[in-house]
Amino acid sequence: MSEESPSSLRPHPSSLEPAAYVSRFVTAGGLRLHYLDYGTAGKPAMLCLHGGAAHAHWFDFVAPGFTADHRVLALDQRGHGDSDWAAPPDYSYARYAADLAEVVERLDLSDFVLVGHSMGGTVSLEYAAAHPGRAGKLIVVDSTLQMTADRVAALRDVGSRQGSQYATPEEFVARFRLRPAGTLAAPEIIRHLAQNSARRFPDGSWRHKFDRNVYATRETTDGLPRWNHIRIPALLVKAERSQRISPQVFAEVKSRCPHVELAEIPDSDHHVTLDNPEGFVRAASAFLTKR
Repeated sequence: MSEESPSSLRPHPSSLEPAAYVSRFVTAGGLRLHYLDYGTAGKPAMLCLHGGAAHAHWFDFVAPGFTADHRVLALDQRGHGDSDWAAPPDYSYARYAADLAEVVERLDLSDFVLVGHSMGGTVSLEYAAAHPGRAGKLIVVDSTLQMTADRVAALRDVGSRQGSQYATPEEFVARFRLRPAGTLAAPEIIRHLAQNSARRFPDGSWRHKFDRNVYATRETTDGLPRWNHIRIPALLVKAERSQRISPQVFAEVKSRCPHVELAEIPDSDHHVTLDNPEGFVRAASAFLTKR
């Protein structure tokens, strides 16, 4: 069972407006996890997972492209957004995937579309490989499939430092920047994310609403072997300006999962769903309607 909070609907979306949603909660891994329900009830489900230090609102601008045919949900993973933080810190990929398995059970999802961006793509792979037959289709968006020791060391260094603090939410919004940088997202999209990215801490300051231990405890991982176990239709989404899904990486994935497809989204960097929402919807919809 999920626990519903008071409705928090947004204006009817257009090409640069966020989708309407209802804010809900579900318990998994002993934590209260928050998710956005964009509708449409009774349609096949699509469950979306954000990347590290992000949150469910990364999908606000693509959700309207799918709600005609799907009930679109986006989860704040533990330590992110409006979900609980783990104490002591517990942010392994296996733990994220275990949370996802519980969420799927509690929401009674089956044959659903699983969409994961960046870290969320790695979690999606972990889940789909360990729970064959539950998800019906898989979309992995610009994920780093091999998290090297050097990359992990850099993330842990970031996580070990105290994050910036802001006196007011207005100051937070004014100084908000996406990481990694290089985004092509419209200013109104960036502002919308900023308005949903801060929380007030006990000392009165405003900070990003993610647990920095998400980075401080990041682990090395190799997602490539997970592709050996993916039997459902699968799509790798590459951002045009990102090198995470290189030709070499795709070739390796293809050798392990011959039916996987590749879509490159033009005019986008790592934050694909923000940089070119319409391009992402077109590519994902073309994949979903093939089968």
